[in-house]
Amino acid sequence: MNVERINKIINAKPNLSTALGMEFISTPEDDTCKARMRVDERNRQPFGFLSGGASLALAENVAGVGSCALCPKCACVGIEVSGSHVKAVAEGDTVTAYARLLHRGKTLHVWNIDIRDTAGDLISSVRVTNYVIRTKKS
Repeated sequence: MNVERINKIINAKPNLSTALGMEFISTPEDDTCKARMRVDERNRQPFGFLSGGASLALAENVAGVGSCALCPKCACVGIEVSGSHVKAVAEGDTVTAYARLLHRGKTLHVWNIDIRDTAGDLISSVRVTNYVIRTKKS
């Protein structure tokens, strides 16, 4: 999935993705995309570990990027996010979110996102449902 067009939109002005240090990555598969985020002062909790909220934000954002890449003339917004955090990640490590499309309907997309640390260990497993809004131009 090519996310370069979406990357240009995201990087055009400050937003949550840029504030937390997310980087979105194209993949060769049409139903997957990836994102990377270094654990640092922007997204850690006071104890020095990746915040669970930052993990959920990463998952929702990578699913949104994927839905926008699939529907370029639409606005895609998250309407449900559910996740389980299974391992802590210390500041200085980098996490990668692997998003896979489970359902592509006309108005709903359902994504499964696994977030892993640099060792490949599962950190969080997240399910995101996006609502696809057809714009007047589409």
